[in-house]
Amino acid sequence: MLSPQKFVPLLLLAVMGTAGCRLDMHVQPRYNPLAKSDFFPDQRAARPPVEGTVARGDERADTYFYTGKIGNNPGDYMPFPVTREVLDRGRERFNIYCSPCHSRVGDGNGFVPSRGFARKPPSYHIDRLRNAPIGYFYDVMTNGFGIMLDYSAQISPRDRWCIAAYIRALQLSQNASQSDVPEGQSVPSRIPEFVEPGTGATLPQAVPGAKSGKGRPE
Repeated sequence: MLSPQKFVPLLLLAVMGTAGCRLDMHVQPRYNPLAKSDFFPDQRAARPPVEGTVARGDERADTYFYTGKIGNNPGDYMPFPVTREVLDRGRERFNIYCSPCHSRVGDGNGFVPSRGFARKPPSYHIDRLRNAPIGYFYDVMTNGFGIMLDYSAQISPRDRWCIAAYIRALQLSQNASQSDVPEGQSVPSRIPEFVEPGTGATLPQAVPGAKSGKGRPE
């Protein structure tokens, strides 16, 4: 046990020490999100960004890359070279985010509509979408279309372009002509069959004498 003579000086020393500790810079006055403030005329504590403010790393100077449009019209070129890695990435992202409705082959017979949970989307292999510019698909993924919500929060801009490139590859797989084949490369006599059990997704089977991509399985 400390005697009173020793305890009092220690207590005074502790009080003097704590008096020198200031928390002004550590615990400053603040507002909670969406709190009311009487300081501003609109009474909102949260203030809008200063006009012209650009988030670090998000300048978005390349308008086409982020919109898929030239002016108000969809563009028809990729903003970066299409490589095997780009198509592999596009296939991976497509199978994750798009195939539940569009199916893995893009014919619209995905799992969701096949179970009656949504209206069947159009096939990517119809003339209207085969002739649509590639920027159209990017724009739909970015802003949504019809009952399809946008995927701008789930899929990064570059991945959206990778998916658009892969959609083109799906379309070409069913509608390519002899002129699309590189010189010296042979063309298979049959279109590969594809069946995704439980979804209704299928690729047509080649029929002798029929134009590529037009035959249907027996």
